[in-house]
Amino acid sequence: MTTSTLDEASRRTAGRWKPRDVTCVLAGVVALALAVGAASTVAVPVNSDLGLVAVLPYPFWVGVLLLHVAFVVALRGDAAGPARRPVMIWLMVVLVLVIFGTAAFVTDVPRGEVAFRHLGIADALAGTQGIDPTIDAYFNWPGFFALLATVLGATGLDPVTLALWAPVLNMGLWLAAMGVLTGYLTRDARRRWLALWLFCLGNWQDQDYLSPQAFGFFLHLVVIALVVGPLAARVPKIHGLGRAQLTSWWRGRSAAETRPVLRTGALAVALLLVAVICASHQLTPFMLLIAITALTLSGRIWPSRLLLITAVVLALWLLYPASAYLVGHPPLADAGLQVATEANVTDRIAGSAGHVFVVRIRVVLTLVLWALAALGALRDWRRGRLDIRVVLLAVTPLVLFPAQAYGGEMLIRVSLFALPFVALQACSVLLPDGGTRPSSRAVAGLVLTCFLLAVLTVTGRFGNARYDVFTDDEMSAIAAVQGMAPPGSAIISAANPTPWRSEGYLDHRYRTVDDLCLKDLAAATCGPAVYDYIRHNPGGGVVLLTRSAEASLVLQGTTTAGEFAELEEWLSVQDGVELAFSNADARAYTVAR
Repeated sequence: MTTSTLDEASRRTAGRWKPRDVTCVLAGVVALALAVGAASTVAVPVNSDLGLVAVLPYPFWVGVLLLHVAFVVALRGDAAGPARRPVMIWLMVVLVLVIFGTAAFVTDVPRGEVAFRHLGIADALAGTQGIDPTIDAYFNWPGFFALLATVLGATGLDPVTLALWAPVLNMGLWLAAMGVLTGYLTRDARRRWLALWLFCLGNWQDQDYLSPQAFGFFLHLVVIALVVGPLAARVPKIHGLGRAQLTSWWRGRSAAETRPVLRTGALAVALLLVAVICASHQLTPFMLLIAITALTLSGRIWPSRLLLITAVVLALWLLYPASAYLVGHPPLADAGLQVATEANVTDRIAGSAGHVFVVRIRVVLTLVLWALAALGALRDWRRGRLDIRVVLLAVTPLVLFPAQAYGGEMLIRVSLFALPFVALQACSVLLPDGGTRPSSRAVAGLVLTCFLLAVLTVTGRFGNARYDVFTDDEMSAIAAVQGMAPPGSAIISAANPTPWRSEGYLDHRYRTVDDLCLKDLAAATCGPAVYDYIRHNPGGGVVLLTRSAEASLVLQGTTTAGEFAELEEWLSVQDGVELAFSNADARAYTVAR
């Protein structure tokens, strides 16, 4: 048989599905059915301090294990590489649905109170004549909310349904952007697919809900993909480290082998996205600026003025549209490594034993991924193939950690922005050299590693299910309170985990008992603070006490169930206080002016 005949036969069989491909697809179907079926049997409220991981039936974990077996078998593939692209995409879709859609299969109420608040801001923007930056911080960065209001108005989508499935949609967008990005950073197909898989398995940060952060992170990945792709620079070798050699090296940079029209278009899109990011979120522009700075100084970006333009756009936004917020909130007011460590680590490792365990699981998961990435970087360095771009993009987010406590969430955001590149670098230690097929032992080890990461991610991601998964009774209470509270009145919830403010965002004064009492919920001190606040409000108000809000205070160690009951009893017997609504999971007390 001639060479041309062999090539023709190879082309004919390349388009055919192999038995392995069909088997992996069917395994994905079975895994999805098992996981969805098991999750749909979980009853709410979730009463375990460990969250969903304690109540998910064993068929869910059987499905997760089967899915990882199918993925690793497909990843192993044959001498030509992993399984067919549709097979890999299907398995990624199943993973996203299983990990990030679990809560949507448990309940039809969006998880977490922030998504409801964001719907309320979009509703307020759609119903007002302009943007008033003096309302609160959100109106100083209204880009995402204006887009959300436009999309909801133009499509007629149900806002609650959109918020329910936002984690799945956002993860799809993140993976699409990361798929393009990793295509510029490595030519190894197995490494690209495994990087996407690890990115999902390490994503405990829970920032993919309906939020400016999720939108900004997607745009951040797109800009980085443009920077390392069409806008990348060809870097000459350095011969010596003297000033003359470094100057020659810098001037010797040239544009990558990309069509001029494509480079110009990529630059225009990048600048547009930089402006959108600056208008949509407080933190993401700084993450982007640091990443572009590092890549520019490494000589890996062709348009060196992109750094200057990004800095100017960010500065102009802070000086003008966001100036109303920054007047009372200086950017470096709570800077410092000690302050950041206390807010992001020390203060979070507190509360009930179950809650502390979940927090430690998140720390362990992050450290495991970073350790794998460090080992992978060391392995690549010894073999002379370390990609400095991946290392820089993984470590530069750490620069912002001591710069701002960010309400105790800076470490969460830092780990999220580093995760795509940490996952990519970790592949260097989890895959064999030279693009060869993994051995059977390596396949078994990779399956076990991925499954353990999945268990840790589900534990960390859904560890707050006791207070961020809401019941129908709580939603009924919210609707009742919104109906009984006149405009201008105060609505006071026990704590932030309350699914409120999705409507009438500007109609009421929203506060929490936790904030009014500065975390001292003793009846003798907290009761008068709450009572006097409402009595002096011109429109009176309503005190809303829900199961989820109480659970959050107890789990995080702010109060105890007994102390919370004493506070409610004290409020209920005061003059002008009347129980106006009650069901199994909520009570609402009206307080006359």
